[in-house]
Amino acid sequence: MQLTYNAKAKILVVDDEPNNLQVINQVLVGNYQLVFAKNGQRAIEIAIEQQPDLILLDIMMPGMDGYEVCRELKNIKSTAHIPIIFVTAMSEMENECQGFEAGGVDYITKPICPEIVRVRVKTHLSLVGVNELKETRMQIIQRLGRAAEYKDNETGLHVIRMSHYSKLIAMAAGLDEFTQETLLNAAPMHDIGKIGIPDHILLKPGKLDAKEWAIMKTHANIGADIIGEHDSPLLSMALSIALTHHEKWDGSGYPNHLKGQEIPLVGRIVAIADVFDALTSERPYKEAWPVDKAIAHMNSVSGSHFDPDLIKLFNAVLPDILLIKNKWPELKASSSLINKVS
Repeated sequence: MQLTYNAKAKILVVDDEPNNLQVINQVLVGNYQLVFAKNGQRAIEIAIEQQPDLILLDIMMPGMDGYEVCRELKNIKSTAHIPIIFVTAMSEMENECQGFEAGGVDYITKPICPEIVRVRVKTHLSLVGVNELKETRMQIIQRLGRAAEYKDNETGLHVIRMSHYSKLIAMAAGLDEFTQETLLNAAPMHDIGKIGIPDHILLKPGKLDAKEWAIMKTHANIGADIIGEHDSPLLSMALSIALTHHEKWDGSGYPNHLKGQEIPLVGRIVAIADVFDALTSERPYKEAWPVDKAIAHMNSVSGSHFDPDLIKLFNAVLPDILLIKNKWPELKASSSLINKVS
């Protein structure tokens, strides 16, 4: 996505008839950057090279027709996100479904109406902007979560693993796909409050004393304060997770000593995912536990620390959880690794 502030959106117009290209140019010139292609192969090359924000694509062309071009662009990772509007003669509208199946987002019929062209183009570019904003916000949230994790985990991979563990447990619990995806993207913020914990406590290579532990426990409330209250489902869930993932089923957790189903479901899910990954990862104050030891411990505190029904689901999806663990293994920092990233 190439939209930037104070920059005109770039539109690729594809048609084998020069007159049609000229008509589109007259309708859109001045408001957008326009690039043109007279055949399908050249259109694909330009799309890859210049990454337009939108493509207006004729259907009936010699060689590759518009449907073939669209399918090819959707199969290329760097161009799959670009919205494609088909431009077609009225007599070809019976193939409308074929265009949507190929990956198009809309149709404009010939002979074109200038106002319809302008409105359709503006509408779909607005949608592109909205999607870019959502994607940017998601990346910021994920990276903030990793930034917090870097405080006591040198690679920040913990938040990636535990967020995927959380999604697997949510799936096993029967939560809908939207909630699963929201949880996947909210879970990385669970320990954002660690930013507010002094390093001499967070990185202490031994057991915390009572005063230090009291300070450590404030990271749940700090995290909730950092995230704040929002209407956004994603940030609302992130707030709930940050505040409740250290609560325990028997009420002995923190910060509010919630008990049983008083703890939000997403907090209970993340508690399991977080603890399993923490136990099986090295930390400044501990060695990594073997997986079998960690699982035995978690089952032993089912009904006290963890929701017993969710622990059953955790055990059921354990093979998939171990696949994720192996996909993102923890790497110890070394001089060679530091040199590679510096």
